Amino acid sequence: MNTRTITTIASLCFSLSAFFSCTGEKKDNQLSESEKKEGWTLLFDGVSTKGWHPYNNDQRTLTWSVSNGELVCGPDVRFDHLDLVTDKEYRNFELTFDWKINKGGNSGVFIDVQERPDLKATWASGPEYQLLESTHPDVKDSTKLTGGIFGFTSPVNTSAPTPAGQWNSSRIKQQDGRVEFYLNGALTLKVDLTSRAWADAVGKTHFSSSPEFGKHTSGHIALQDWQKVIAFKNVKIREL
Repeated sequence: MNTRTITTIASLCFSLSAFFSCTGEKKDNQLSESEKKEGWTLLFDGVSTKGWHPYNNDQRTLTWSVSNGELVCGPDVRFDHLDLVTDKEYRNFELTFDWKINKGGNSGVFIDVQERPDLKATWASGPEYQLLESTHPDVKDSTKLTGGIFGFTSPVNTSAPTPAGQWNSSRIKQQDGRVEFYLNGALTLKVDLTSRAWADAVGKTHFSSSPEFGKHTSGHIALQDWQKVIAFKNVKIREL
């Protein structure tokens, strides 16, 4: 290798180094300067469960832990469920999160969750952004696919999530009860929780036996524990 070639390679390496130094390489569980200016905050700091607690402050052993910058629920095949909820309640917001799930996994993210002793589970009040691995038997039911409201609405875009163990990116936006779900950049759901159509539809499902389900446009955000390992990172929120 001649001197001129070595000089050219060195110059290229320096330029790339300077580029990443100036632009800022994306790091997990951190906010960029632009995100900070836009009002985003972290809901998961990458090292602890700070900002979260078990639903209704359940005192059973927590099944959630933090490992390698991931908020992990596991191991597989547990029969007690213990969902995590945010300490804070939210009304109008945009939430983004990355997630990966084990083969055959089933989980979800709830919004507008009400924490009360008479409500025994997060799903009794909060609509669920369904997270379902593509080999799970429930994929045969379109109302249980990833990106829809579990057991209620089919996604408008039925593109499948990534294979088991690979990361997906999801987004939830709520503004005055109008909700949008996104999966890997694609809109999957649009619904108005304040509409008559929503109330009528709830009355035709098994959620009709849960009088608080879908009746609220503010509340806690919750992560579901449901027998399979699921991991989250880059959980960020911006209040609107």
